Amino acid sequence: MKFIKGVIQTMKDTTWLNFRQTMHSTDIVVMSSILFIIFFALVDWAAQMIIGAL
Repeated sequence: MKFIKGVIQTMKDTTWLNFRQTMHSTDIVVMSSILFIIFFALVDWAAQMIIGAL
């Protein structure tokens, strides 16, 4: 029973992000993902060109 009371208390004490903060964090994750996709696509293309030239 102590565990459940502790969980409930922790949930009450937790500071949750508001909608604006959540959307900002989501935007950062999406943009970072797109940049990584572009970067790895370029590295893959360059590696294919180099291997193809050999």
